[in-house]
Amino acid sequence: MRRLGILLLLAPILLNFKPVDDAGYYKVTASTGDGVYSILRKYGLLNDCNLEHFYNINNIDPETYLVAGMEYMLPVYIYRYDGKSIETTLDIQDEEKARRIQSYNDFLKNQGLRRMTIESSRIMWVPFHELYCMAEKVTRKPELVNQTPKTKSSVADEAGPRVVAVSSRSMTVPLFGKEYAEVPIKSDALKRKVFFIVAGHGGPDIGCNTLKEGHRLCEDEYAYDVALRLSRLLMENGAKVEIIIEDPNDGIRDAELLEKDYDERCMGEKLPRNQKLRLQQRSEAVNKLYREYKAKGYTDQKMISIHVDSQNENNRQDVYFFHAPGSKAGSHLAFNMYKTFQQKYDYYQKGRGYRGSVRPYEYYVLVNTLPPAVLVELANIQNESDHKRILSPTNRQYLAQWLFEGIIKD
Repeated sequence: MRRLGILLLLAPILLNFKPVDDAGYYKVTASTGDGVYSILRKYGLLNDCNLEHFYNINNIDPETYLVAGMEYMLPVYIYRYDGKSIETTLDIQDEEKARRIQSYNDFLKNQGLRRMTIESSRIMWVPFHELYCMAEKVTRKPELVNQTPKTKSSVADEAGPRVVAVSSRSMTVPLFGKEYAEVPIKSDALKRKVFFIVAGHGGPDIGCNTLKEGHRLCEDEYAYDVALRLSRLLMENGAKVEIIIEDPNDGIRDAELLEKDYDERCMGEKLPRNQKLRLQQRSEAVNKLYREYKAKGYTDQKMISIHVDSQNENNRQDVYFFHAPGSKAGSHLAFNMYKTFQQKYDYYQKGRGYRGSVRPYEYYVLVNTLPPAVLVELANIQNESDHKRILSPTNRQYLAQWLFEGIIKD
């Protein structure tokens, strides 16, 4: 994502910050290639509650593209700090909430999004969800694990529902395309383990995108290709793999410029145009299958969601990982993937250094799905150097291979 030009609301808005109705929203100026997701992610605001409020306060719908050069309000309030405490400034008696708000402001300063601390500037940023949506912050309900599925199981057999033929040495998966449909079974290293592979966006939502020599590079196409390559590697080693987002005619593609289309499906179902409904659809698909596999005795199930980010075009972004806050298994998997990439960079690119990271974050698909999960960001689609990582089919295979090796370590 390009660095955003930040504009505070004018001084009259800052005169009185009690109650909330008198507080002003923070404003950003969109640059070419910016999307709602990338802007909210940069400011630590990407959750379902803030996303919906962003659309509301800017009077736009989820299908609207942001316009470069236009100002948009962020779902974060700007308060005049009273010099005493966050609790007295907001007139609350919630120490935990105050600590979260303090941590959020520290995060902004560490990221260079604000120059001074709350105390020195007497300005405090308060995310919308902290005041209005905390009940919706994490909607994962452990008791759902034990619910009996309402519909007949769709777990076809030991081979999985997307496999049309299987023997002791190979299986046929048409979704991988003609050249890659035959999958040799090389080991049983991942036997009795289930993986849900979710490529980001798809259908009416192409995700982050940019133009390269007149061709539009789309996040969903490159994320999907890596997702298929990873799925194939998992299958080769005995895993049960559910490819949640699928394209019936793309398959694994050995081309640099992947053509965009809009025919991706979620387990055969059309993807809704509404962004929230799309996230719900894929999360519910994962949860349904999770319960079915659990009923069959599978105890080791994980989900991996694959994306491509959009940042400042000068920001070369190494692969980085997110897991749901409080998820020990998700954190463990993310760190094993991270360590694998770190080792690979040390070996193949000596002296360059690896600048990836692992962070907890409340992305919808992380906190609303039952299996431990990791969300992967492969590259910055705006950065010319990062293009080499995702455009080259050889490099996309390396990405899949290294993700796979991190899974094996886990």
